[in-house]
Amino acid sequence: MSISKNLTESCIKSNLIIIVGPTAVGKTDLCVKLAQALDTEIISCDSRQFYKELSIGTAKPTLQEMAGVVHHFIDSHHINQYYSAGDFERDAIHLLQNDIFKRKKVAIMTGGSGLFVKAITDGLDEMPEAPLALREALMQRLENGELEKMADELRKLDPEYCVTADLQNSQRVVRALEVCLSTSRPFSSFHKKHPIERNFNIIKIGIERPREELYERINLRMDLMLKNGLMEEVKALIDYRHHNALQTVGYKEVFEYLDNQYDYQTMVELLKRNSRRYAKRQMTWFKNQDSFEWFSATNYAGVQEYIASKLQ
Repeated sequence: MSISKNLTESCIKSNLIIIVGPTAVGKTDLCVKLAQALDTEIISCDSRQFYKELSIGTAKPTLQEMAGVVHHFIDSHHINQYYSAGDFERDAIHLLQNDIFKRKKVAIMTGGSGLFVKAITDGLDEMPEAPLALREALMQRLENGELEKMADELRKLDPEYCVTADLQNSQRVVRALEVCLSTSRPFSSFHKKHPIERNFNIIKIGIERPREELYERINLRMDLMLKNGLMEEVKALIDYRHHNALQTVGYKEVFEYLDNQYDYQTMVELLKRNSRRYAKRQMTWFKNQDSFEWFSATNYAGVQEYIASKLQ
């Protein structure tokens, strides 16, 4: 069985297909093929591809790679705008219900940011706003190089959240820590224990590759990023270097190289190593979400058949 426009037009209920997987696994290519087959659009849930100024270091799809398929939440914000998982939940649900699902029976969402995926599948409780002085104090600690100390503090305050959280992502650490400190409650306690019932069908798919193959793709991607101007992109962002989105793999290592913390070859090795570690953390997150159906990234026919069997 394969998917087609005729099949999607026969659907009674709107359907959101979510495709997840680690960095460099091949989500973009697969999702564009699916979107073309289904005559639909793609929502990006990559927490860094929102930003106009971040392209090379986020592996943002090019116009050629998008192949004419409409992509939402790419280049939607500027780097100086704070954009949380809660903001994304509100905006993405509004887009689906008030735009895409009024025109299409199926939409595709893809990305590797676990919390942003969960915001759509399960919903997030309204997160309290932390006092500005507390956030500024935490950001100052971050600028002073205290990310590891802050992560250790978060482990004590909210061990449940830290089981799957990416504690190398400064945005995640700062946000969780400010909620813990300002409310005297674990950050994880604000995550919904009972998922929201969405008024559309959700089809969850994960794609993967053998570890050595994935790691080779990651290494190649980092080489291409450097060849395509990653260094220049980072230099242009120097005034924003302490922004949460830039305290992540692909940017942090280059800033540290520019600070003369290590030589060029060490920077390249760290870019590749940290990207591989990030991919491993992504897989840990998504494998813990037990409702995803997993496929080889090359098994496009299998993905098609599964989607066809799940469309409502």
